[in-house]
Amino acid sequence: MTVEFVRTAYKVGGDYEISMAEAGSGPAVVFLHGSGPGASGASNFRLNASEFVAAGYRVLLPDLIGYGASSKPEGIDYTLQLFTDTVHDALTQAGVTSAVCVGNSLGGGIAMQLAFDHPGFVEKLVMMAPGCIEELPVYFAMPGIAKMKSSFGSPEFSLEDQRALITNLVYDASVVSDQLVAERYAVAKTQSKDVLARMRTPNLAPRLGELTMPILGFWGLQDDFCPASGAQRFLEACPNARFMTFNGVGHWVQVERAAEFNRYTLAFLHG
Repeated sequence: MTVEFVRTAYKVGGDYEISMAEAGSGPAVVFLHGSGPGASGASNFRLNASEFVAAGYRVLLPDLIGYGASSKPEGIDYTLQLFTDTVHDALTQAGVTSAVCVGNSLGGGIAMQLAFDHPGFVEKLVMMAPGCIEELPVYFAMPGIAKMKSSFGSPEFSLEDQRALITNLVYDASVVSDQLVAERYAVAKTQSKDVLARMRTPNLAPRLGELTMPILGFWGLQDDFCPASGAQRFLEACPNARFMTFNGVGHWVQVERAAEFNRYTLAFLHG
């Protein structure tokens, strides 16, 4: 099924713009992408979004500040609060008062912060290897993040560098298409290095018990960005959480196991 997404730029606080693609009608499902050179809502969830539209949902794909077609300010700290506030502002302007939030990596942290800041806004949480549940040095010591920081932002950053970075996100490199590499490279060339170098995210683990909504999580055992042991934190703290782990899968469960991710998540949303 081919679905046409309509893109809108929303003026948000700080005189920034958040670009958001949207399609479908029905209950809102917001997909929140992760960090990394060239990341965007469309490129992170290309194998998923249309399936949710076909299943009867209003799907929204915001590009986080610093990413995709959204504003990319330089000389600022990219805090979790900044990501969360600008996304919430755009969603409010789009008329979204409550939603299922689907977050990968940094997007998982944003989804959790939305739930903490705006009680009742997040009806259900779906997360793939969510970030913001460890101290920053733990993440920066992970091999995937170490490689990402070392090459991004230099004048010599090339298409092949971009391919290598995306390959680090997955276990099976065959899922990395030339189209995906080119799409993310075009975005990466417009990004400030500050989006990674000055990212500031807190450890939300002490607050996980406040997440009382139904939670479905996914984790690849070969994740080089967020340690898979993080699933246990949710299972111990959250009263209504369930997590699935996949062998032979890296950081992108929604890409490497797209059909399973779509099927399990839609079943979860249908109750």
